[in-house]
Amino acid sequence: MTIKIVTDSTITVEPELIEKYGITIVPLAILIDGVLYQDTDLSADQFMAKMKVSKNLPKTSQPPVGVFSETYDKLAQDGSQIISIHLTKALSGTVEAARQGAMLSNADVTVIDSDFIDQGLKFQVIEAAKMAAAGATKAEILAAIETTKQNTELYIGISNLDNLVKGGRVNRVTGMLSGILNIKVVMALVDTSLVPILKGRGNKTFQKWLDEFSEKIATRKIKEIGISHAENITFSELMRDKLQPLVGKQISILDTNSTVATHTGPGAWALMIEFE
Repeated sequence: MTIKIVTDSTITVEPELIEKYGITIVPLAILIDGVLYQDTDLSADQFMAKMKVSKNLPKTSQPPVGVFSETYDKLAQDGSQIISIHLTKALSGTVEAARQGAMLSNADVTVIDSDFIDQGLKFQVIEAAKMAAAGATKAEILAAIETTKQNTELYIGISNLDNLVKGGRVNRVTGMLSGILNIKVVMALVDTSLVPILKGRGNKTFQKWLDEFSEKIATRKIKEIGISHAENITFSELMRDKLQPLVGKQISILDTNSTVATHTGPGAWALMIEFE
């Protein structure tokens, strides 16, 4: 029996991998100054340009339950089973919409909360898709997804707090001060919550974190590293050059998706690392 993999547009992934493994992406919607777009309609450059001139912070919304249900039914017409893997419920109701869609569908669907986003979500989706292509059972794939989840860490750097202030995640006074003082923040994803681990002035904050982090993980076995960014290719390339010797697989640098960029703003970066 064939197993098909479904995810959502908060995944950051090379398009050729989506095509190679026949992965289905259900797009979130994004509202920019009253105009509704499908998350997949805009390139990273187009989205960043629109966000910079928008009067209000863009708003993302989960796919409708009915879209999930229809997607599952269509994919299962040939008798396939479906594993549907989505961004953490801490950031969106997408995974719950997927679960409701699965209940309405006639398909055999297993919905997974990845507890991640971006390339952290990619690690689980691509692992599942590779195993499905190789003929693994659903139980084997689900076990591998869980192992990948447990072995993944996510770190994110914020260059300015404007979007976090607009989104209500940081108070306005803190945001104003950070702009004046050029405060940079590095956060880690801990139990699906972003926890600040380093704050400082200027770009040396990011370099300090990178130096300490690369030293800390130097003796650990690493399966894969992914780097995503919102208009910060410079530091992304610095991270890649510093960390590439620690991992056998080529480190990918990708533009992050619009959902992440909305919350983090320009200049942000994310590093996702899967240990063995």
